[in-house]
Amino acid sequence: MLMPKKTKYSKMMKGRNRGYAVRGIKLNFGDYGIKAVEAGRINSNQIEAARIAMTRYVNREAKVWINVFPDKPLTKKPLQTRMGKGKTGVEEWVMNIKPGRIIFELTGVNEDVARRALELSMHKLPFKTKIVTRESENEIY
Repeated sequence: MLMPKKTKYSKMMKGRNRGYAVRGIKLNFGDYGIKAVEAGRINSNQIEAARIAMTRYVNREAKVWINVFPDKPLTKKPLQTRMGKGKTGVEEWVMNIKPGRIIFELTGVNEDVARRALELSMHKLPFKTKIVTRESENEIY
C-alpha cells in the first residue's frame, strides 16, 4: 500500500479540489497514458488495483510508470459517534486529482495491447479518464 514514510504533521484538512492540473499534464516517459477528465480523489488501493490490471494484461512485457502518489491523510469518525471529542486517526491516504493529470504511462507494447490494458485499468479508477498517446496528448480535456 502506498503511503509516505514520514510526515511533518499527521493530519490535514480536506481542502477543495478545483481548477485544472498545471503539472503532470504531458507524457514524460511512456507512449500511452491515462489522463483524468474530471476531478476526484484516488487512494492507494485504487492505484494498486489499476496497476495490477494493466500489468497482468500485458504479461509484464510493458514498462509502466505510476505518476501519482497518495500523500494526503484522510480521517474518518466511526459510525454512531457524537460530535466533538477531537479528530480521529488517519483512515486512508489519498491524492487529489485535477482534470488533465496523467495518472499512468505505458510503453513497450503495440497500440492495441496498450489500449486494452489501459481500458482495463480505467475501470478501477473512481473518476472519468481517457487514453492519450504522444500524438493526442495536447487535446483539450
